[in-house]
Amino acid sequence: MASALFSAASCAYTLPMDEIQYPIRINKYLARQGYSTRKDADRLVEEGLVIVNGKPAVIGQKVDERDVIEVRYQPRNFRYVAYHKPIGVVTHSPQYGEKDAARSVGVAGLFPVGRLDKRSHGLLILTDDARVTDRLLSPRYEHEKEYIVTTIEELPSNFKSRMEQGVDIEGYTTKKCVVEVKGPRTFLIRLTEGKKHQIRRMCAALRLTIDMLQRTKVMNIKLGGMKPGEQRDIAGKELSDFLSALGL
Repeated sequence: MASALFSAASCAYTLPMDEIQYPIRINKYLARQGYSTRKDADRLVEEGLVIVNGKPAVIGQKVDERDVIEVRYQPRNFRYVAYHKPIGVVTHSPQYGEKDAARSVGVAGLFPVGRLDKRSHGLLILTDDARVTDRLLSPRYEHEKEYIVTTIEELPSNFKSRMEQGVDIEGYTTKKCVVEVKGPRTFLIRLTEGKKHQIRRMCAALRLTIDMLQRTKVMNIKLGGMKPGEQRDIAGKELSDFLSALGL
């Protein structure tokens, strides 16, 4: 059994110190450290595997900068899969008769990180590492995702500048992004946020209808030449770079 020893004031990857309000609950602190989810942190506490200043931690306990925390844990091997989600497959809450991504991958215990709507296709990451979800999707962190999009109507001459500066979608102005126009009806877009149906809503605000939307990249993970329905394990340097960028 391995253990990790650190103080609440030091960690490899956390929010800036001015964004952390001390004292902080032990489960939230361990989650911010990238050590576990809050739920898993509570389990570690219940099992007596979290020690604060030489004494077993208790559920709900708060720590501050001066506390010394030891976590005794059994390392776990997580699984990370890149999947080319086909059109028609849903990522969450499938209804009767619908195909869902987790079952399509066929690896027990995996869940999709984020969403890719039923009408869209492309790269979807699935894992059993719950820590990834917050680090990849939380608005506190800005991780780039890339899409290639084709519209029914031709793109207006000012399309690139209007998209890049931010678009008002029902009262919310999207963050700045990068757009490359590839043809009269095709563009590539790189975003660091992910509001629900964001690209479709941005295009709709500019009176454009999306004909095809494909996600081609999430951070350093690329769709590459995978065909719809294909999958591959994320491993080696690709995985280490991915986790390092997430602070895990």
